Amino acid sequence: MTVAPWPSVDNSTCNHWGAHIIDRFRRVFGDDDDRAHRCGDCDTYTRLSRGSAAGVDVSNLDPETSPGRHGGETDV
Repeated sequence: MTVAPWPSVDNSTCNHWGAHIIDRFRRVFGDDDDRAHRCGDCDTYTRLSRGSAAGVDVSNLDPETSPGRHGGETDV
């Protein structure tokens, strides 16, 4: 019998953006199944640290819908 060192499910990409996610990010910020719903490429650290990577709706502005957030155009 062969035992794989990792699960056969590949959770190495962001569910929202498709960017590569390292294992540690998924374990720290992801949901209970180590899946990342958002990542540093598609969300802000503030939102990620409040649970957006775990699929939690957070009250902070989403950079995808709020221009000027996370490297977008500046708010003027």
